[in-house]
Amino acid sequence: MESFMGTWKLTSSDNFDEYMKAVGIGFASRQIANMAKPSLLFSVDDQGFISMKSMTTFKTVEIKFKLDEEFDEITADDRQAKTFMRLVDGKLVQTQSWEGKSTTIEREVQGNKLIATCTMDDVVSVRTYEKDE
Repeated sequence: MESFMGTWKLTSSDNFDEYMKAVGIGFASRQIANMAKPSLLFSVDDQGFISMKSMTTFKTVEIKFKLDEEFDEITADDRQAKTFMRLVDGKLVQTQSWEGKSTTIEREVQGNKLIATCTMDDVVSVRTYEKDE
């Protein structure tokens, strides 16, 4: 998890609107999300909980978790999801399940970039963040 720690700023986003549509996010919320340029902040507290905070001018959302332990998440678009985070081959894999649906967000650090691949059914969005030094 060490390579994820710190702050990352969104620099590019491909197919995110289609991904949000597939998840079921409404038009107005998608418009706001498409304009937002979030920063992601990863940290660990003294009890071993990992924090992932997504910050925009509109909203800040934080989840705290331990790897391989399911937890309840209220997503940025207010879905109530059961979420599971695991580390697979250096990638942080987040699976959200709600109302019989499921989406996966895979985050991988490549040098000074963090690549987030969001998958819902057959729709894939790739969002790229750069390390904020």
